[in-house]
Parts: sequence; C-alpha cells; structure tokens
Amino acid sequence: MKKIYYYNTFEDDIISSSNQEYKLNDNYKWIHNNILYKILSYFIYFFVIIISFIYSKLILRVTIKNKKVLKNNRKYYIYSNHTLQYGDIFNPFIINFLKKPYLICSPSNLGIPIIGKILPIAGALPIPDEIHKKLKLIDAMSYYVKKGHPIIIYPESHLWPYYADIRPFNNSAFYFPYNDKVKVFVSTTTFQKSKLFKRPKVVIYIDGPFECNFDLPKKESIKKLKEEVYNTMLKRSKLSTEEFIKYKKR
Repeated sequence: MKKIYYYNTFEDDIISSSNQEYKLNDNYKWIHNNILYKILSYFIYFFVIIISFIYSKLILRVTIKNKKVLKNNRKYYIYSNHTLQYGDIFNPFIINFLKKPYLICSPSNLGIPIIGKILPIAGALPIPDEIHKKLKLIDAMSYYVKKGHPIIIYPESHLWPYYADIRPFNNSAFYFPYNDKVKVFVSTTTFQKSKLFKRPKVVIYIDGPFECNFDLPKKESIKKLKEEVYNTMLKRSKLSTEEFIKYKKR
C-alpha cells in the first residue's frame, strides 16, 4: 500500500524537523574571503563530491540525461523541483561536477547537529527572514555566480518527497538571473519504476539554456523566463512512471 501525504496548500511543509524555526545569527556571513576558510571549503567540497557519488549512484540510483547542455557554460542558475530530502543536496554536486555549486536552502538545515555547521562551508546559502540580510544573500549569489559557481534554486520552496508533479512557482525566484544577466538551466527529477527495488529509480533531465529577454520590461521578462522554466519542468515530469508517494488535498 502506498504512503499518502495530505496537504492543505502547496505552501505546506510536508517534512519538518525539530530545527524548523532555526534563525541565523545577526553576524552571519554569506561571503568569506578568509584564505583558511577558502582552503577548508575546497577540502570539504571534494569530500562532499565523494559522498554525493556514493549516495546518488548507489542509494538513489541516479541517471542524468542531457548533461551535455551544461558543457562550456560556467555562469548560470539551475532551477529544480524539490523532491528528494538528501538527493537535492548531493545531486547538484554530480550534475555540476568540478564546478562547485551553491545551493539556496532553508536556515533549518543549519540547525542540524554537526552537519549544519558543515553545510555553509560546502556551499549552502540559507535564506534569512530579515530584509537587510536578504540583500546580503542576493549580493552573495551575484558574487558566486560571477565567479563561475552554479547557483541552485528550488522554486517550489518546500520539500515534498517523491512528488511526481510540479508545484507553482513565484516570479520573485527568477529575479536573480535577470539581475546577474546569466543563463538558466532546468533540472527535473523524475521517478521510474524499478524491477528490483521498492523505491523508484531517479532520472534527472537537464534542459537549457534559457535567457532573459532584455527587450521586454523587467517584470514581463522575469515572468516569461519563469513560464519557460515551469513548462519545461512540467513536460519532463510527465516522463515519471512511478508514483511512490501519493499526495491528496484535504
């Protein structure tokens, strides 16, 4: 019998933790120029790559399709559906191999004992509540993408494990590539029925590039980009052949 999750709106947190209300310190930094911090971050980065390959390939059994579209591109944003609790952390390191990605995430992830302290060094960029801190996050995103680091965004915001459809996006999530004038790619996680295992096989499709149309007014350009990304992700999601977890509206 399939597991069933019930929800009221697409904004529901299906998965929550004891650290869900974790707040960032007032002196939290998104950009670190300390040389020792940078050296440590790259040691941890390569460690995470190893863990990512082990987890993604052996446990999730991930296959990545059309990864070639990322070749010869360094400055870009990737938008992905948010469906795998740990896969959404590790898979970007496989997709963007040797191009250290930075992942936009909830601050609650930083509240996890031990691991929470490592995540920012590995490339996590937590979303703050305060407006002035959000401006610092935006500055950090621009800084890293212009340095050649892919920025990973989950526009659905909330993690819904093994959800095989695509939830609505907010236009505001697409301001960043417009602001930084960089390309956009789409990563869509789909689920394929397995002959040997209970859990489905994970197949990720990469599409793009997409770009903002700067001949249009800003709001129209951002909306158009969002629709292109959403429709691409929706089309790819139809390739899923397994509904491992069923979602029902209350």
